[in-house]
Amino acid sequence: MTTIAFIGLGNMGGPMAVNLAKADKRVLGFDFSAAALDKAREGGVEPAPSGAAAAEQADVIVTMLPAGKHLLAALDGDDGLLRSARKGALLIDCSTVDMDSARAAHDLAAKRGLKSVDAPVSGGVGGATAATLTFMVGGADDAVALARPILEAMGKKIVHCGGPGAGQAAKICNNMILGVSMIAVSEAFVLGEKLGLSHQALFDVASTASGQCWSLTSYCPVPGPVPASPANRDYAPGFATALMLKDLNLSQAAAQGSGASTPLGRRAAEIFAAFANGGGAEKDFSGIIEFLRGAEG
Repeated sequence: MTTIAFIGLGNMGGPMAVNLAKADKRVLGFDFSAAALDKAREGGVEPAPSGAAAAEQADVIVTMLPAGKHLLAALDGDDGLLRSARKGALLIDCSTVDMDSARAAHDLAAKRGLKSVDAPVSGGVGGATAATLTFMVGGADDAVALARPILEAMGKKIVHCGGPGAGQAAKICNNMILGVSMIAVSEAFVLGEKLGLSHQALFDVASTASGQCWSLTSYCPVPGPVPASPANRDYAPGFATALMLKDLNLSQAAAQGSGASTPLGRRAAEIFAAFANGGGAEKDFSGIIEFLRGAEG
């Protein structure tokens, strides 16, 4: 039986680890939150006293952490995972982090004799729970081949995007598209309201015309047309504004570092920052429509 150390059992990592346990893997989990550990235990995850204690027993180490600094500290700190990991083990980092940290994680793993992939996810908490996530994977072909059966237990689509760091690059670019498109869709509904157009009428036209996009058809920011969207639950997150802002900021750091021009991405980051700072950080990012209504004029 494959033994997996899963580090980071929060809203995403917890259900992902549980799905690995359901797939008949031995999962040793660690999180600084006792509540997260208890919840994962209920799903079949064995709590470990530390990340290092989990890693030293594991064939595969999966990390799902908030930011690059947390990832690198977990890997190479005084009690780092890589200091305890078995030579030849596989590191799968599912965090969404900056490009420099993603590449540094690969380098650290290689120095310790581990294969590694960066495999950030799309699909939100619902996808993590239902094991329907999309994984954007970066790494060498042999490492990706080893990671694929582990990822398939947590998701429905695995895309090998290229070499080390390519998964993070794809995630950053995708979520910049998502942030910009949600603002565009929300602006259209605000304009439609001013012009006397019903939400349903605009949806029925745009969802089958050239304005069609995921932010409209799957995550419509107004109540009614898409019953599963957070707009029908007072914008309780699926994908919190704070996380969208994090990803947009990562896109702008990557743009600056690579010399790419992303004026809409930059403006989207500014708009989401204003929404987050005004009290919207914990709301679903589709709640940006409320901010845009308040910003009229």
